Amino acid sequence: MERVTRIVSQRAVVIFSKSTCCMCHTIKTLFYDLGVNPTVHELDEDPRAGKEIEKALVRLGCSPSVPAVFIGGELVGGANEVMTLHLSSSLVPLLKQVGAIWL
Repeated sequence: MERVTRIVSQRAVVIFSKSTCCMCHTIKTLFYDLGVNPTVHELDEDPRAGKEIEKALVRLGCSPSVPAVFIGGELVGGANEVMTLHLSSSLVPLLKQVGAIWL
């Protein structure tokens, strides 16, 4: 849990992902298309640390565990929550608020 807290406090947008997950790819693409440069942690590329982080994400309430998106150090949620914010025009203002995009 401490590792997740430390990681998400260091950058405006952090995405925990798996390289084989199609919804993870979709969420990362959305952020890139919005001009955001998120910190992406591919949990399947570091098996030991990835498993620990995945367990911590589940304890935080992420179900499924990936994608898990943190904005401004706060858990936003997974693909459903991010897309809901985007479709309600709330995602871009939130990203501007934390300094992830300027325009």
